[in-house]
Amino acid sequence: MQNTKEDISIPEEVRQHPAWIRLNDQLKWYDKKSGENQKLYKQIKVAQLVLAGSIPVFALVGDTWGRWVTAILGASVAILEGLQQLGQYNNLWVSYRATAEQLKHEKFVFLAKSGPYRDIEEEEALKRLAERIEEQVSTEHAKWVSERSQQAERQGEQGGE
Repeated sequence: MQNTKEDISIPEEVRQHPAWIRLNDQLKWYDKKSGENQKLYKQIKVAQLVLAGSIPVFALVGDTWGRWVTAILGASVAILEGLQQLGQYNNLWVSYRATAEQLKHEKFVFLAKSGPYRDIEEEEALKRLAERIEEQVSTEHAKWVSERSQQAERQGEQGGE
């Protein structure tokens, strides 16, 4: 693992502590997943805009093939929206980005020995860091489970009509 400039000033016992390792692992995961979901969301939306913008152009053609192309484009827009709703890429992007930013904040508050880490011994600060990281991660996980359950209920209601 490559040391960054930031890591050089961090004592070895902190860098090897499970709380510090977990913090960096989770920060990397949420940052990566946020970026992936942002990319997917934007790709779907760009495709929808291009396809939807093409519909009026092909509708003007009037021939049989023009109607087919128009129908296919319209269906494609609907399918892409369905995929976006199933994947919830926008919501995940925002949620994961918020969690990554909270974890970054926690990291810098810990390093500055401020806030809840002020005037306490390093071992106690690391224990507090572990508790606060797990609280943030478990809150994000509970939110994710709740959203998935609500989504499944909505889909069940729509399918039962």
